[in-house]
Amino acid sequence: MSMFSSLLPKAWCQQAEETPITPKVEQLGLVQSLVAPRKIAAAAIAEGDSCEFASLHYFALCGLGGILSCGITHTAVVPLDLVKCRIQVDPAKYKSVFNGFRVTLQEDGARGLAKGWAPTFFGYSAQGLCKFGLYEVFKVIYGDMIGEENSFLYRTWLYLGASASAEFFADIALSPMEAAKVKIQTTPGFANTLREAWPKIYAEEGVNGFYKSLVPLWMRQIPYTMMKFACFERTVELLYKYVVPKPRADCTKPEQLVVTFAAGYIAGIFCAIVSHPADTVVSKLNQEKGTTALGAAKKLGMAGLWKGLMPRIVMIGTLTALQWFIYDAFKVAMRMPRPPPPEMPESLKKKLAAEGKTA
Repeated sequence: MSMFSSLLPKAWCQQAEETPITPKVEQLGLVQSLVAPRKIAAAAIAEGDSCEFASLHYFALCGLGGILSCGITHTAVVPLDLVKCRIQVDPAKYKSVFNGFRVTLQEDGARGLAKGWAPTFFGYSAQGLCKFGLYEVFKVIYGDMIGEENSFLYRTWLYLGASASAEFFADIALSPMEAAKVKIQTTPGFANTLREAWPKIYAEEGVNGFYKSLVPLWMRQIPYTMMKFACFERTVELLYKYVVPKPRADCTKPEQLVVTFAAGYIAGIFCAIVSHPADTVVSKLNQEKGTTALGAAKKLGMAGLWKGLMPRIVMIGTLTALQWFIYDAFKVAMRMPRPPPPEMPESLKKKLAAEGKTA
């Protein structure tokens, strides 16, 4: 906590005492609560919070949390990702996860398992900045557009729309590094480091070499991210409603983070299944020059599109759980507002009561 707080202006940390409300935020229409029955952004900063919900300070911290959650986790699983990519592009040589590790260790040694760590770290850090930061931004914007009641009634669509919009930009940031990573990991003798890979890709294919897989990357990442955020948000809601024996407000911060991790892993399993065929195409595209997404898919065939699914489920399940855990833990450490699971707005309860329906 002290490491990050030293980077922040003291004025931000004193907002709770000095500024009960931010008129600019209200004028911008960002006062609408997305998932809670009260207008969080219009209220005074809660005691102990370091910033106001939906403020620029809040969004900036969300982006920083995204950098940490994605950059750290993706880099940590580089060995598994390397084996997964090799299974996808050369299943005859790398027959399974264990076989893939054995062959890689025999040919490249232990250091070979870390191939591609640099583009992975920088690429997914940039992606995390956009993915989490812009998700929070779009969730506020779209929630304000449809209103408080519709934000509750159609909250799944709100999560899907906000996450898809965020990932569109996140993949543009990721694509150049993803191209370098896959080249390093799947093309023997091409390059061993990011510094070697970038000039070679540019010399051989120009700028297109960095973005030729952007469309299949969107095909892989946008459904993945939509599932990641919508499934996570709804799973958290269901866990607190049916599994956790007490309300979220009565849970300690560590207990809340356990729920976050569990919901993240559940979401990750579905993410891996939904996005796997496109992930295989991305790996094949970046391995071979001059190949199109459709051509790669035809060459792989239906069975080939699903190669490497089990290691990806393990990888993505763990990744997604850890990402949400790190992101939520960062919010706790930075004393950021963390709205509770959604509840029906009072205005909607009154409407239903007037119509003789139960809330």
